[in-house]
Amino acid sequence: MRRITGIFLAVLLIGGVAAAVVAGRDSGETGTATKTVRMVIGSEKAEFFADPDVVEALAAQGYTVEAETSGSWAMEGLDLEGYDLAFPSSRAPAAELAEKYGVRGMLPRPFYSPLVVVSRRGAAEVLAANGLAELDEEHPGTLRMDAYLKAAERDRTWQQLDGAEEYGELTGTLFISSTDPESSNSGALYLAAASYVANGGKVVASDADLERTAPLMRTLVSVQGAQQSGTDAAFRDFVSGAGNPLVLVYESQVTALLDEQQNADDLVVLYPDTTVNSDHTVVPLTENGRRLADLLGNDPALRKLAVRHGFRPQGDVAEFAAAAVGRTAYLKQRLTGVRQAPVPTSAVLRELARRARG
Repeated sequence: MRRITGIFLAVLLIGGVAAAVVAGRDSGETGTATKTVRMVIGSEKAEFFADPDVVEALAAQGYTVEAETSGSWAMEGLDLEGYDLAFPSSRAPAAELAEKYGVRGMLPRPFYSPLVVVSRRGAAEVLAANGLAELDEEHPGTLRMDAYLKAAERDRTWQQLDGAEEYGELTGTLFISSTDPESSNSGALYLAAASYVANGGKVVASDADLERTAPLMRTLVSVQGAQQSGTDAAFRDFVSGAGNPLVLVYESQVTALLDEQQNADDLVVLYPDTTVNSDHTVVPLTENGRRLADLLGNDPALRKLAVRHGFRPQGDVAEFAAAAVGRTAYLKQRLTGVRQAPVPTSAVLRELARRARG
């Protein structure tokens, strides 16, 4: 039977529309996979699992993968009966899924992704001129979260920033486009980092903390209007030149773009100086799911492919740094100067997202 490699849209799941990725090989090729693993993944990993080289590496180990995408926090509302694993984009939704399905033991975390803000060169230069960002080199830079949040709290517009008048597209309220924090991991982690800064460098943990930070979180979300449920759509809009000039995405998505375009002179990648890394965490629901998770973290070929797709392997900083040598005009090899904020408990983060969404 001919298997198909690709991404198929409009597969309806509980909690929203998701994309299905079916990774396999023609039966005539050598090393045909013998075990099919069904899983639900965050959309940012769809291209990785659809990559023919990844398909081949998995087949060499005896596996075919069938994957459907969903927002990480929306996975809890899915019926995962018959699936081998869930692969959300951070530990918090993974922990909830593990509790729901009685999964014991440490959850595998094969790789992680920093969250970054992609920007056009003009917008990044205006931010830097007004103390909201620092441009390290020609392209990569740092977003000063405290300064940005103060500007957001005051409803600053682009027109109020020095130098913005040179760029006709920089109009209206200054804000970062993010995903729906109630269903998407990146949107939730954005609130985790922002609330940490707004709470004076302390993780939000109490009702008083929520009361103190929720109004600003509401401002960050409400100014955006309708939000996407996954970063793929928001990033595609940015690449096409549509939408907001500042968009929160995964570093791995930028890497994929650089591999496709090779030359992206107008792109600037801003690393928030306070952020939360997205630890892509596997929830094994069957033994085959756990074996596949182990392969993702330990198989040299799969680790190398993960790095090629911009994911940073756990436990080996040099592995990504070496691969990023040719991309240093855009990406930071090492995350020096980037502070990791603790993530609130799942219950607190959900409440923060609920209040932010109003």
